[in-house]
Amino acid sequence: MEAAFSVRGQFVDIEKRKIFPAKIEVKQGNIQSVEPIPTAPMRYLLPGFVDAHVHIESSLLIPSSFARLAVVHGTVATVSDPHEIANVCGLTGIDFMIADGNASGFKFFFGAPSCVPATSFETAGARITEDEIAQLFADGSVHYLAEMMNWPGVLANDPEVIRKIELAKKYAMPVDGHAPGLRGTDAARYAAAGITTDHECVNMEEGRDRIRNGMKVAIREGSAARNFDALIDLLDEAPDQILFCSDDKHPDSLLDGHINQLAARAISRGKNLFDVLRAACLNPVTHYGLPVGLLRTGDPADFILVEDLREFRVLETYIDGKLVAKAGQSMLAHRGCIPVNNFAAERLTEDAFALTHEGGPGRVIQALDRQLITRERLLSLPSKEGKVISSTEVDCLKLAVINRYERNAPPQVALINGFGFLRGAIASSVAHDSHNILVVGVTDEDMARAVNLVIANHGGLSAVEGKQERVLPLQVAGLMSSDDAFDVAQRYTELDKMAKGMGSPLQSPFMTLSFMALLVIPSLKLSDKGLFNGDTFQFTRVFGTNLTDKPKKNEVS
Repeated sequence: MEAAFSVRGQFVDIEKRKIFPAKIEVKQGNIQSVEPIPTAPMRYLLPGFVDAHVHIESSLLIPSSFARLAVVHGTVATVSDPHEIANVCGLTGIDFMIADGNASGFKFFFGAPSCVPATSFETAGARITEDEIAQLFADGSVHYLAEMMNWPGVLANDPEVIRKIELAKKYAMPVDGHAPGLRGTDAARYAAAGITTDHECVNMEEGRDRIRNGMKVAIREGSAARNFDALIDLLDEAPDQILFCSDDKHPDSLLDGHINQLAARAISRGKNLFDVLRAACLNPVTHYGLPVGLLRTGDPADFILVEDLREFRVLETYIDGKLVAKAGQSMLAHRGCIPVNNFAAERLTEDAFALTHEGGPGRVIQALDRQLITRERLLSLPSKEGKVISSTEVDCLKLAVINRYERNAPPQVALINGFGFLRGAIASSVAHDSHNILVVGVTDEDMARAVNLVIANHGGLSAVEGKQERVLPLQVAGLMSSDDAFDVAQRYTELDKMAKGMGSPLQSPFMTLSFMALLVIPSLKLSDKGLFNGDTFQFTRVFGTNLTDKPKKNEVS
């Protein structure tokens, strides 16, 4: 049993919108009382920050390691969608996340993935059925239905999609949304089906559409997609309907900050303090009905002490009355784990990445910095002996996806613009959403070397340049490392630096690479089955016309 204690400071009452000196009494992990006092130290007592939508797997850390970094920045809870590991390992992966999270001393609230696999146009490692979703709801291990990416299915009243939403309603679970670009009548129909949030808005018009239809907007600022600047003015218009989230956060940026950074940026933009804290602390708790304290009598003692109300420099973080971070140091211990995985891919030769030149211009994926969407370009492609070769002069490099769940599966090969490499290659088994192996590089030889480093470790991130090779093994599902969080962050930073040293102008080359197989985000992406047009939801080709049938080896590429 935790000893009783008291804390004094300037109490920030978000709901009553006032600040006053106070003493809070904590007993048995709960707030026993909040007592106004004449004077108190000039430090501020706040509820802890909550990330309203995050895929823990994108941090490359298991939940308990993610927690070690997050608490330093005043985060006490996350609303977490485990669909990354679910695509690889199914229920076994979800159970792993829940068990590790429950033992961490942090408050993870996982959802039931609604779209595993994300599409039928790629190979995933597992399928989450309606019965399995019902099982997760019934045993109380999840708290919501995770992002409904199949918005066409919602609008078409697809029976399976509607049954999943009705299951959530039966168990009084919120349903998270995912509807990039959806507007007008379609947005209204999507919301009317029971979808309650969206984190995919990229401009004010989309955000206002969601708000008019009664949805919450989770303003996203992660390591890849960054929509804070475009959306933060929504806070002035609908403070009760705004949440803050990261969606995907790599370990190096998690070292620097978390939701506290979004709160500080909002204040620097002149936003009202209490509206900012409502989005950062209160709205996620009330929307999802989370058992997270809000500094009310009887609440769990989840709170933070901050030095100021501008930068939100965190002095101390408490969860259930336990001190979990102090003065920039995490008090949570590193935990090991028994990894789960699903990996069958075998070593490849450089010949596997050959792509026949069929004449004329070719379709090229254009990667955009800090965005999940891509564009399609038509470029004249250089060739040698009838094979397409990369061109560093016009920044047109080869991109490939390899099915990690089958032995000897042939790569699908395409071209990509935007990575800017002058030499070398990088590869990753983090490839949303099915998490096959992605590689981009200047030569077929370097692509094979980078991929084989990932395969040798049954998952990871790798970079090769000349004689230099680096790899970060990801023992858990090929998505996460069980090593110490600070060590993982350092090794990731070294890989990121190496990729940028190869010429990439991207803010986060590995994060951007990881979304090049995400077919549900337009416009042009690559799966292990071929080049895919996310606008028409059809396969296409590097050369020639659209295809709707399954591609042959490197034909649809």
